[in-house]
Amino acid sequence: MTDIHLGLPLPRRVYAIIAVFCGSMVLSMDIAIAAVVLPTIAEQLNISDAKAVIFVTLYQLILAMTLLPLSALANRLGMRKLYCLGLLLHAAGGLLILTTESYTAALMARSLQAIGTAAGLSVAIGLVRYIYPSQHLGKGMSLNTVANAGGTSLAPAIGGYLAASVDWRWVFCAIVPLSAIALAMYKTIPKPDIYPGRFDGKGSLLCALSIGAIIIGVELAVHGGQVLAGALTAALGLVVGYWFVRHELAVENPVLPLDMLANPKLSLALLANFLATLAGMLIILYLPFYLQNSLGYGPSQVGSVLAIYATASLLFAPTSGYLSDKVSIELLCSLGMLVSLVGLCLMIFAPQEMSLANITWRLWLIGAGVGMFFSPNARMIIGSVALARSAAAASLITTGRTLGQTAGASCVAVLLVLQLSGGPAPFILAAVLVVATLIITLTRPR
Repeated sequence: MTDIHLGLPLPRRVYAIIAVFCGSMVLSMDIAIAAVVLPTIAEQLNISDAKAVIFVTLYQLILAMTLLPLSALANRLGMRKLYCLGLLLHAAGGLLILTTESYTAALMARSLQAIGTAAGLSVAIGLVRYIYPSQHLGKGMSLNTVANAGGTSLAPAIGGYLAASVDWRWVFCAIVPLSAIALAMYKTIPKPDIYPGRFDGKGSLLCALSIGAIIIGVELAVHGGQVLAGALTAALGLVVGYWFVRHELAVENPVLPLDMLANPKLSLALLANFLATLAGMLIILYLPFYLQNSLGYGPSQVGSVLAIYATASLLFAPTSGYLSDKVSIELLCSLGMLVSLVGLCLMIFAPQEMSLANITWRLWLIGAGVGMFFSPNARMIIGSVALARSAAAASLITTGRTLGQTAGASCVAVLLVLQLSGGPAPFILAAVLVVATLIITLTRPR
C-alpha cells in the first residue's frame, strides 16, 4: 500500500530540488571523473597503469559494498543527515587528495570519497519522494535521472580540461562548490521521521563481505588472470550471501528489504533496472574500442560520439519522467527498450565501413531509448512503496545500477580477452539484454 504525499510547500520545494539536484550531480560526476586522469596519475606518482586503475575499481567496490548498509542506517540516523554527511565526506576526501604526495595516501582519501558517495546516493532518490507530491513523482524521477546522466556525461570533459590545465589532484575536488550549494540549503531538504529499532550491524557486515567477495572474485578472474582464485573468492561470496539472507530473515530491521524483493512487481522492476544498466554500460565502455580500433577514428571524434549518446539520454529522460505521471509506465519503459533495440539492430547489421554521421544517429536511438526507460522505471519502484521505505527502495535501485556498471565492465573485459570486440558481438549481447528487459517490462504484474 503506498502513501499519498503532498510534497514540500513552495518555495521550499524549489530550494530542496536544487539541493538534491546539485548533490546528485556531484556524486554521479565523481564516479566517472577519475577515469580521465588515470594515465596522468600513473605518470606523476610513478606507478603502473594497473595500480592507477585501482582508483576506479576500489571506488566502485566500496560503493557496492556500503550502499545497502548505509541505507539501513538512514532510518536510524535520518535521511537528510546522512545525505549531507555524505556530501561532507566526499568534499573532505577531495580536499585531502590536494595535500597528498603518495599513492597510498591518495587512495585512502579516494576511499573516503567513495563512502561519502555511497551515503549520499543511498538516500538521494528516496528524498525525491518526499520533495514532490505523489502525482508529480515522475517529474522528480526525471530530474534525478538528468542530474545523474548530466554528471556522468560532463565528468570526462571537466576532468580532461583540469588534467591538462592544472595539477591532477584538482580533478577530485573541483566539484566541491556544487556540494557547498547543496549544503547551504540544508534546512530546505526534507527531514523524514527517524524510525526506532536496532541497527543490523551483523547483517551490514555480511552484506559488505558478500558483495565485496563476489566483485573481487570477478575482478581476479577477468582482469587479474587468476581464474581459479577468482572463482573460489566469488564462491565464498555466494556462501556468505546465503548466510546473509538467512540472517536477514530472522531480524526485525534487516539491511536487505526481503519483503520488497518478494513482491514480483518490484523485484522484476529491479531486475529490469539491472539489465538495462548492464546493457547501457556495455555500449559505453565498448564504443571507444569499436570506434578507434575497428573504424580508425581519433580520440576527439570518440569523445564527440559519446557526448551525443549521453545527450540523447539527457533529452528524453525528463520527457519520459514527466509523462510517467500521466501515461502507463509499462508503455513508456517498453517504448524506450524498443527504440534502443532498433538502434542496436541497426548497429549489428550495419556495413563495416560507416561514416561518423551514420554511426551517430544509430547510437542516438540507443541513448534515447535508455533515457526513456530509467525515469519511469524508477518512478514505479519508488512510488510502489510506503514513504517509510523510500530509503530502502532507493538503495536497491542504486545498488542495482552499481552492480550493472560493474558487470558491464567485466563483460567488456571478457569480450576483449576472447577477441570478440572487433565485430558485432557486444551489440548482440546488449540487444539480448534489452530484449530480456523488454520481456520483463511487458510481463511483470500491473
